[in-house]
Amino acid sequence: QVQLVESGGGLVQSGGSLRLSCEASGLVFSDYVMIWHRQAPGKERELVASIFSRGGSTIFPDSVKDRFTISRDNVLNTAYLQMNSLKPEDTAVYYCNARHFVYTSQDYWGQGTQVTVSS
Repeated sequence: QVQLVESGGGLVQSGGSLRLSCEASGLVFSDYVMIWHRQAPGKERELVASIFSRGGSTIFPDSVKDRFTISRDNVLNTAYLQMNSLKPEDTAVYYCNARHFVYTSQDYWGQGTQVTVSS
């Protein structure tokens, strides 16, 4: 059974940092692209960042490009999202997603972790 467990969310003041973790089990981690999404209250889910097994990564929204970094550890089966200089508009539930790099129907999600940035 595939499980993705996110951790690291919480309440932080504007300008602070958080590192989200997503630990995967039940899959061959290196076969999966790891993706972070977020959904703010009243808004559609937004793709934040993705990283391939060998480390090629992309940060999607211009609003976070200079502040967020995605990484992964294929030994620990864990993906990370380092978030610096957080702003109130980064407040959202952040979701981890594992998608097979070939068989994209093999697509798994974590339960989400809340990030709240106070002004």
